[in-house]
Amino acid sequence: MQNTQMRNKAVIAVVDDDESLRTALEGLLRATGYLALTYGGAREFLDSEGPELAGCLISDIQMPGMCGVELYEVLRSRGLELPVIFMTAYPGEKPRINTEMPGVIACLPKPFEADQLLDCIETALLPKP
Repeated sequence: MQNTQMRNKAVIAVVDDDESLRTALEGLLRATGYLALTYGGAREFLDSEGPELAGCLISDIQMPGMCGVELYEVLRSRGLELPVIFMTAYPGEKPRINTEMPGVIACLPKPFEADQLLDCIETALLPKP
């Protein structure tokens, strides 16, 4: 596990149209020493400073408007290589997400364990060689 000092410097962006999940993830992230920025959709995230501030993005796949994969593609086209952790409530989508896609850390099926997400975040925040 990373130390708390390192965590305190990490900004994690959460993009999900489910307000209760965003609130729960924000609480978890803050309780474990991260700074959480939450957004109700991809466009809201893209129109904010979030893409430049975040050290990691946690995004739902299925959202109204722009889906998580499209959000990933827009970020990449802008030259932003943020590590991404996808979440999905639809098990059939998991094969669509290729964890070989640059920067994609995991695709977690909802519901997932807090420790599972935190492990993915720590992997995402590891210094690049």
